[in-house]
Amino acid sequence: MPSHPAPISTARTRQLIEQLQLQPHPEGGWYREVFRSPGQVMPQDGRPARSALTSIYFLLEAAQHSRWHRVLSDEVWVHLEGAPLDLWTWDATDGRLHHAPLGRVSAATTPQHVVAAGLWQAARPQANDAAGYTLVACMVGPGFDFPDFRMMEPGGSEARRVAADHPALAPFI
Repeated sequence: MPSHPAPISTARTRQLIEQLQLQPHPEGGWYREVFRSPGQVMPQDGRPARSALTSIYFLLEAAQHSRWHRVLSDEVWVHLEGAPLDLWTWDATDGRLHHAPLGRVSAATTPQHVVAAGLWQAARPQANDAAGYTLVACMVGPGFDFPDFRMMEPGGSEARRVAADHPALAPFI
């Protein structure tokens, strides 16, 4: 497990971390798995059986971000409270970048977004919001398993492409 993330920034953040029993996440922020389906499914890509569905709470403080990473299963992000979240996905095969701002239903945000299996993803709370944190739920199906998770390698070919094509997103590597 990584060392403790940046200092806890607000009383609400402290309350959420304690009440939801969150722990530091390797990609940044705080998390806790809250559901792992006892039912098993066989992914069609040759991976061994996985839980049908998993779900976590994931909290990012204002100064934190979720580093570029990918999961081999579909992932649904759902905004629960706090600042709107900027979520980016990047397709390494064709270089397409997509930005999905998550938050309360408005002209600028929607409460959920699906990240297709295998896409690179990164996120951060919107800096212009006074909340100082974002709390989301993430559901993965077939269920999350750490062997299906990969963070972008600094200096690797994907990192060099992101840094060259999208320099503002390079700090998330």
